[in-house]
Amino acid sequence: MAAISQDDITGLVLAGGRGSRMGGLDKGLQPFRGQPLALRALQRLAPQTGALLVNANRHTADYAAWGHAVVADAAPDFAGPLAGMLAGLQHCRTGWLVTVPCDSPLFPLDLVAQLAAAAPSGMAVVTARAASAAAPRLQPVFCLMAARLAPALAHYLAQGGRKVGEWAALQDAVQVPFGPPRDHALAFANANTLEELDALEAAAR
Repeated sequence: MAAISQDDITGLVLAGGRGSRMGGLDKGLQPFRGQPLALRALQRLAPQTGALLVNANRHTADYAAWGHAVVADAAPDFAGPLAGMLAGLQHCRTGWLVTVPCDSPLFPLDLVAQLAAAAPSGMAVVTARAASAAAPRLQPVFCLMAARLAPALAHYLAQGGRKVGEWAALQDAVQVPFGPPRDHALAFANANTLEELDALEAAAR
């Protein structure tokens, strides 16, 4: 199978969460180094993909002001990142979709290239894995998937499925390890609370 072209990949920033652990704040609009988290993710993703989308369920005008299409969850009541992923797949006009969460503002600058390099093996889903000797950890929301999987994901959500890792495993996803020296310790760090966001910003200085 030929290598996947960057122009055939749409990037999706997932910012459609409820923000429960941030007191209900819209996480994607919280500042990190003077910019909203979701905007920073878009800027980091832009050089890696051919097109961009934003998944948001609130303050959609604020997100749309950044110049990219905003898509709402494909399932009601903040059904989790898979609902945002499905919305992205349903609006994707390329052969592939790559997703990143808005609350991990330091994800690798070669994230998409590394995921795409694994996909020509015939896999339809490729996920990241933070590889360290101490604690290797799957990062399934950093996911490259074939756009043709929209019906399969819709079926999984309709059956009550909500776990990204479980759905990826059902697709026989391949995992790509990211570790030193290509990465650093904060590459997949995420902020679920305002305190974690402050700590992440301090650690990234």
